[in-house]
Amino acid sequence: MQSLAMIENWPVPNAAAAVVRADGTVAGAHGPTDRPFPLASVTKPLAAYAVLVAYEEGAVELDEPAGPEGSTVRHLLAHTSGLAFDEHRVMAPPGTRRIYSNAGFEVLADHVAKATDIPFAEYLRQAVLEPLGMTATALDGSPAKDAVSTVDDLVRFAAEVQAPRLLDPRTVLAAMSVVHPGLSGVLPGYGRHKPNDWGLGFEIRDAKSPHWTGTSSSPRTVGHFGQSGTFLWIDPDASAACVTLTDRAFGPWAIEAWPPFTDAVLAELRGA
Repeated sequence: MQSLAMIENWPVPNAAAAVVRADGTVAGAHGPTDRPFPLASVTKPLAAYAVLVAYEEGAVELDEPAGPEGSTVRHLLAHTSGLAFDEHRVMAPPGTRRIYSNAGFEVLADHVAKATDIPFAEYLRQAVLEPLGMTATALDGSPAKDAVSTVDDLVRFAAEVQAPRLLDPRTVLAAMSVVHPGLSGVLPGYGRHKPNDWGLGFEIRDAKSPHWTGTSSSPRTVGHFGQSGTFLWIDPDASAACVTLTDRAFGPWAIEAWPPFTDAVLAELRGA
């Protein structure tokens, strides 16, 4: 795909990108797709997927208590537990505000580790990474932001989300659907949105503007971006997903570069 070559013009030391269709075929790739990059918050969808495996295995229930009083596993996955961004401090009653929370994912991982009696990083490896052949991916630190992976590995994950084998497709559909609709909140880097819709570990584009995806991205697009200059989106209307990893921190350059890149990718996919 010629559009992927746009990353050559980005002001970053290194970048790699690939597009994978819903049938699992790679539509195109560019750059060092086998190079490990820190994922930052693109770690969260991987962690969420492991939590959903724990749910389907019966180790946890989505509506069982977890986190602050009144909060559940579902609240933690959807950033509605009330926990602050990076502190184990309650800022709102559960289910009333969309407060993007690294702390919430850390509490969530601890909850799953206790329920399974397996350290969360190991559970993630056994439940998601190993079955998908993601041998270059590892979590060493916070389940909210400390995974390292390659484009090649994340293509495998993006293919899984589009055609689930590890989870029941109905579970994945629920993860890609709005949890606690109508809640406002801040999308890091892009300001307050009302609503700031989110699924179970996946951000949902809906009508958010400005946004890190493209102007032509469908409202059903889900995914995540990371402060290390990384993103993964899955657009069901395009029947495709895109993984892009860089080694420059998110900032104005990304806000400027990412949307036209996604629009070019989608235009090429639709013209193919």
